[in-house]
This record gives sequence, C-alpha cells and structure tokens, in this order.
Amino acid sequence: MSLKDQLSVVVVDDMSVSRGLILNALEQIGIGHVAALADGPTAFDHIARKGCHLVISDQNMPGMSGVELLAKLRQHAPTARVGFILISGTMTRELIETGRQFGLNNFLAKPFDANKVRDCIEAVVGRL
Repeated sequence: MSLKDQLSVVVVDDMSVSRGLILNALEQIGIGHVAALADGPTAFDHIARKGCHLVISDQNMPGMSGVELLAKLRQHAPTARVGFILISGTMTRELIETGRQFGLNNFLAKPFDANKVRDCIEAVVGRL
C-alpha cells in the first residue's frame, strides 16, 4: 500500500470554493482519506478526536486563523506532531516566519494546481 493510500488529511477553509479546489487537487493526486472542515475550532476538535497525518489549512478564516490553528495543535500533546501546510493568497515573509515559530511544515501560495499541491505535500511527508 502506497503512502498516498494511507495518508489521512484534514482540509480547513471557510470558503467552500477554496475547499473544493484543494479537495479536487487531492483527488487528482490520489489521496482519498480526506476530511473537509469550514473553520479552525471544528478542525481542532476533529483532529483531537480522530487524528490525522496532515492538515492543509487556509490562513484567513474568521474566528481562528490558520496560524492560530497551528499553534493550538502544537500546544496539544496528541496533535503536536501533525504535519501542517498553510495556504494563503497573501503569503508574506512575516506570515511564513510566524508559522515557522509554531512548527509550520510547509506553505502554499494561491493560486495553485495539483502538481504544486503534490510537491508541497511530498516536502512534508515524503514521496507519494
């Protein structure tokens, strides 16, 4: 069984169109174990209960940003080592540095395609 068949991914984005684009890219790559959630608090609760290998989260969300979700995951022992990829349409050096302070594994700027998503994921988890 390949890594992509085993990989469990949680996608977090408050915009349904953006979630759909990420889900479509994951489907093209062949990753099938995916949960899609619309906000950070719901994602944290889901990950704390069910676990996952990788989180792909938008940065700009109401209530809890992607970096805030990352920080909360890192502070909770059972989720502290989950892989985390941050996505943003306004990826700045400051945002990347802040994310790295909390253990950000990788980042992806919008717009993206399936190949960019695959490369980004492989940089975190290894060859799919």
